[in-house]
Amino acid sequence: MRSVKIDQDELRQIMELYEGVMSHACHGLFFKEGSVIASAMAEEALKDRTHYFERVAQQLKERGWVEEITFTDREVVAKGSIEVSPSDIPTCHRLRGMLREFYERFKGGRVKCTEEMCASTGHPDCRFHIEEM
Repeated sequence: MRSVKIDQDELRQIMELYEGVMSHACHGLFFKEGSVIASAMAEEALKDRTHYFERVAQQLKERGWVEEITFTDREVVAKGSIEVSPSDIPTCHRLRGMLREFYERFKGGRVKCTEEMCASTGHPDCRFHIEEM
């Protein structure tokens, strides 16, 4: 399988392109992209449920999505998200979609993932709340 690399500035320009055409409606598409990207990573990590979130964290770091990330049952804290770009609203839509996918695969049921704080808005890190539905 082949891979491509996209840098942080290119991701920002893609977001601006989509927002220029679709406004904030495109954020749902980015979220779904994250779910698609996370699907194979989750399947790989599920081979060892005991270390699932450690394996997922390592994959996210290796692929350049985050610099650091910690998982708890109801919260994820990420530092250095590739999606961070100065904004008035949270911008880590793909990462949010990935996180939801990871938790749903692990728990076997629906979850809601909300980005409550984002480095794009001036916070030191990005914080996501996980809620079972």
